[in-house]
Amino acid sequence: MVSKIKNTEEMDDQDILLTPVYARLGLENPVPKFELAEQEMAPSTAYSIIHDELMLDGNARLNMATFVTTWMEPEAEKLMAETFDKNMIDKDEYPFTAMIEERCINIVSRLFNAPETGVGASAIGSSEAVMLAGMALKWRWRDRMRAKGKATDKPNIVMGNNVQVVWEKFARYWEVEPRYIEMEPGQYTITPQGVLDAVDENTIAVVPILGVTYTGAYEPVKEIHDALVEHNARTGHDIPMHIDAASGGFVAPFLHPELEWDFRLPLVKSINVSGHKYGLVYPGVGWVVWRSREDLPEDLVFHVNYLGGDMPTFTLNFSRPGNQIVGQYYNFLRLGKEGYTRIMQSLRATAMYLADEIEKMGRFELLSRGDTIPVLAFALKNSDCCSVFDLSDKLREGGWQVPAYTMPPKVEDLAVLRIVVREGFSRDLADMLLDSLAKAIDYFERQPHHKSGNPRPQFSH
Repeated sequence: MVSKIKNTEEMDDQDILLTPVYARLGLENPVPKFELAEQEMAPSTAYSIIHDELMLDGNARLNMATFVTTWMEPEAEKLMAETFDKNMIDKDEYPFTAMIEERCINIVSRLFNAPETGVGASAIGSSEAVMLAGMALKWRWRDRMRAKGKATDKPNIVMGNNVQVVWEKFARYWEVEPRYIEMEPGQYTITPQGVLDAVDENTIAVVPILGVTYTGAYEPVKEIHDALVEHNARTGHDIPMHIDAASGGFVAPFLHPELEWDFRLPLVKSINVSGHKYGLVYPGVGWVVWRSREDLPEDLVFHVNYLGGDMPTFTLNFSRPGNQIVGQYYNFLRLGKEGYTRIMQSLRATAMYLADEIEKMGRFELLSRGDTIPVLAFALKNSDCCSVFDLSDKLREGGWQVPAYTMPPKVEDLAVLRIVVREGFSRDLADMLLDSLAKAIDYFERQPHHKSGNPRPQFSH
């Protein structure tokens, strides 16, 4: 005789544990999504609900849009899982995590050839790092102007209109006039002359990018620096530079060690870099380092005692997990210069392979080939069969997320596709992506009456 099946409302705790997962209350009925439920549910039930919804997300490993790391070694993941509960702000309670952070700051400082190492801070990605660097630049400019007896109400910052949106946020939040150097057809980086035309005594800094988001190109940091040195000598101005190395800071030292872009240039006062991009750490960790203690205003720094010593802190955020710092230190310890060099060489080889094969298709014009940072951007030579937006949509049907976007103002008529090659993206996956791209083109070529999709809003990282 079969016993009567209980309604889920009649079940006790033991019944719930024995009930097949997808027959439990919460999975056979809708669950509240915008307010708390009246009762609790079993852990496995809550897990199943959330897990199933997340299946509708894209596959992070096939996301060719993001610069952010999507693969780490199991040992790194284990360390990070073990340190989720450590609050990075509690340096007295977690002194050894604090010391690991200090070691990382020194490693980054030395990697960028700082004459005075250890002056820096960890951050939640380059976005917070940019805010910290910008504040220091404004404070230093204000001090210089006050010393000259001049007004401090009209600071400006000079950068290309190809910058990441966080620079726009900094300018708005901290009341600094953004002076944008516009891109020109065929010229997708700022130039020394463009910089000189924009600066004046109220310029708190010039911000070249080492790894432009749109194309992956390095802006001509050394040439801009030398032009500014001459300008400062001629005018008596004291305009410094900050390098936004969010994407390229963990690439250039290993692939282009001879390139002078960092603290080897005297006017470079601060640098930001993303640990969660080519620093190879899951999001979100970033770093900002200064040339010397003189370049970081003391009144921006707070001091905390730990182990009887002094730990200066400079952050916008407060509580955050220490596991990203641990993940970064794992990579530094595990890889060293040789390991990072080997990985970056491999990524560059894959990116350049993709660029060569895409060029051979005959349909595309390459804007970048992955030989700076492992990023390539390419445009259709003509749109007689489709647009880059059509191709992006078609690739998405197969799981590939390849962004299509228009370039900055004045060159917004140019629409491109971009591929970011990251750790975990193999040559085999590259061949699969190329095959999917070829099939997408073939599909539209066989649709003579296809109407191209409308352009998307301007790309924003």
